Amino acid sequence: MAGTLYLIPVPLGGDTLEHILPPEVLHIARTLTHFVVENAKTTRAHLKLFGTPHELRSLSMAELSEHTKPQEVSALLQPLLDGHDVGLLSEAGCPGVADPGARLVQLAHQRGVRVMPLVGPSSLLLALMGSGANGQKFRFNGYLPADAGQRLQTIRQLETISAKEGQAELFIETPYRNPALFSALRDTLKPGTRLTVACDLTLPSQEILTLDIASWKKRPEPQLNKRPTVFILQA
Repeated sequence: MAGTLYLIPVPLGGDTLEHILPPEVLHIARTLTHFVVENAKTTRAHLKLFGTPHELRSLSMAELSEHTKPQEVSALLQPLLDGHDVGLLSEAGCPGVADPGARLVQLAHQRGVRVMPLVGPSSLLLALMGSGANGQKFRFNGYLPADAGQRLQTIRQLETISAKEGQAELFIETPYRNPALFSALRDTLKPGTRLTVACDLTLPSQEILTLDIASWKKRPEPQLNKRPTVFILQA
C-alpha cells in the first residue's frame, strides 16, 4: 500500500511558532523520516526547529528543484510506492505554490498516491488578504521579465487586464531586484491604479501598504531591498 504525500508548509522567515504552524502540522513533520525538499540545508534547519526526534543525518532527504530533470522526478516517488509517508517541503511557505514541488504532486496523483496538504502560511494569500484588492478574482503571475523593456510591456498588459476584468494581479521578484521593480511600477502605472507592497510577511518587520500610484509618488520609496515582497496591482 502506498504512503501519503504530506505537503508541509514552513515559515516565511524566522523561527517556527505555533501561531504560524498549527501543532498538528508540527506533529506530522516530527513523525516523518522521508522527505522531498527544495533545499536540503534549509529543510534541516526547519526540521530542527520543528523538534524532530530523529537524527538529521538519518533522514532520507531528496532534492527537487527547478533544475531537476523530468526523468528524475519519478524516482522521488519511489519511497511512497514502497509504503513510506513522505513530506514535501519548499524553502519557504507552501509547497507546490510557486514551487517546483508541484511536479511531484502531479505525479503522485497520476500514480494514485494520496496527497494531504497541511495548513500553513502562504505569502500570496496573506498579501491578498491584507491588500484590499479583489479577493474574488485574482491571478498570480510569478516573476515579471528581468529585461527592462519586456518588464514595462508586461506591467502595462497587467494593468490593462486588471482594468478590463476587475481582477487583482499578483507577482513577485527576486528580493535584491525589488527596488528596480517598484520604480518601474511607480513610473509606469496610471495615477489611479492601486499598488500593494507586502513584505516580510509574518515577521516582526512585516509591512503591508496599499496606495494609488499618485500617492506612492508623493512618498519616499519604500525600503524593499533583499526583503521578500509580494506586489499586487488593481486598476
